Amino acid sequence: MSDIQWKLSGVCHKFGDDLRHNDGLIDAHFASDRIFDPAVLAPRTLELTRPGFSKAVKPGDLVVAGQNFGKGKAKIQGYIGLRALGVGVLSESMPFLAYRGAVCAGLLFLTDCTGITQLVNDGDRTEMDFLTGRFTNLTSGVTAQYEPLPDVLREIIAVGGSNGVLRNWWQARQAEREALAA
Repeated sequence: MSDIQWKLSGVCHKFGDDLRHNDGLIDAHFASDRIFDPAVLAPRTLELTRPGFSKAVKPGDLVVAGQNFGKGKAKIQGYIGLRALGVGVLSESMPFLAYRGAVCAGLLFLTDCTGITQLVNDGDRTEMDFLTGRFTNLTSGVTAQYEPLPDVLREIIAVGGSNGVLRNWWQARQAEREALAA
């Protein structure tokens, strides 16, 4: 697929149910102001919910959440911020718009991880293989198996989300035009 790291290993950052996108994952003004710069969004991601989150999180860490992760009028900004921080997301459920936003941002995530919040505590060392769906709590030794994303969605994530898909399409079109002109 690409050189994306599909297996993440790091600290668990546990959140409960009903984590809103706007004013939960990210301040709503970033969506209304149409800000998409990862460098601007990353330091503000989850800061309203857990002040200091962006400074505490490290690439490879996992955000583990309950039901309705990213609920509400989900846009893409929160997922761009999470991707820029280098984390993966595991949730018990997420609404369709949140699911779509995560794919479009190129975020490593799985949803429908039934009971995942019961398997971890905040601060546990965790590991997730997003290709196989195998989750391991390295602190407790507990493992679980979840359904990985379909291949077509992993391909979108592998190229960086919808921007990567469009970039690849445009480059192919340009190459076709150049070949026809030659």
